[in-house]
Amino acid sequence: MLSVVVPCYNEEETVNIFYEKITKVLPTFCEKYELIFIDDGSKDSTIDKIKHLRENDNRIKFISFSRNFGKESAILAGFEKAKGDYIALLDVDLQDPIELLPEMYKAVKFENYDMAGARRTSRDGEPPIRSWCAGLFYLFMQKGLKIDLKNGARDYHLMKRDVLNSILSLREKTRFSKALFPWIGYKTKVFEFKNIERVAGDTKWSFTQLLLYALDGIFAFSDIPLLFMSFCGVVFFLIALIIACCLLITQDISWKILTSALVIMFLGVQMLCFSVLAQYIAKIYNETKNRPHYLVREQSEDC
Repeated sequence: MLSVVVPCYNEEETVNIFYEKITKVLPTFCEKYELIFIDDGSKDSTIDKIKHLRENDNRIKFISFSRNFGKESAILAGFEKAKGDYIALLDVDLQDPIELLPEMYKAVKFENYDMAGARRTSRDGEPPIRSWCAGLFYLFMQKGLKIDLKNGARDYHLMKRDVLNSILSLREKTRFSKALFPWIGYKTKVFEFKNIERVAGDTKWSFTQLLLYALDGIFAFSDIPLLFMSFCGVVFFLIALIIACCLLITQDISWKILTSALVIMFLGVQMLCFSVLAQYIAKIYNETKNRPHYLVREQSEDC
């Protein structure tokens, strides 16, 4: 059986379109499947649309959160409820091309791959600043963290049950699935596609939310920001030492002005370093609270 996990947040305009399309594609390569919709605390009629579809199709299951816990929590909930031998994860807005599912399934079942992933090769339609920041983020993840996180990587994956079990064994509170998939390893085949616009509605991700999500991924997978703090400390110590020596030798007032400017700069860097340290402390604090990733308001009886 194939379990298809579909996170949703305020997607009342896309749910029916997604269902119509995926139920045409799945029977072409898979006889038995289940659709698991995760309503991440939507404020519109998303859950009502899902319930209506379930009335006519018992292959549909759903979980509805008590509030919006974020996409990562929705992904985890879907993975925990999936019962299939194979598990697929894709977005409901159809920016993940459903047409790739048969090829991904074939790669995992018949071509000796453990997992199939997808990446978009273009960002047509995106603001230039968002595309540039995304490219910078992926470059940092590849070079700094040594994780094979390809530029344009999507959450869109299809995997074997063993791979899913490995993902579920990772219980950290700050989850970043894009990096978890390459981190666990396994033999993966990546399918490429050009950027696809949403089938309906607007994106739920603002630039600020994407930036914070990216920072979460960096802090969750890397200690490089801490190394950066140490580097800054050494550099500014050497600068201060050089200036002190020059002041002793020349006693020039211009050096005093320069010193004042550097002190202000140093304080700014110091505040930056403290904020980085605070982020790590906050992550540790979040882990120690051991709160659940999500709370369920209602779910279908077969979940």
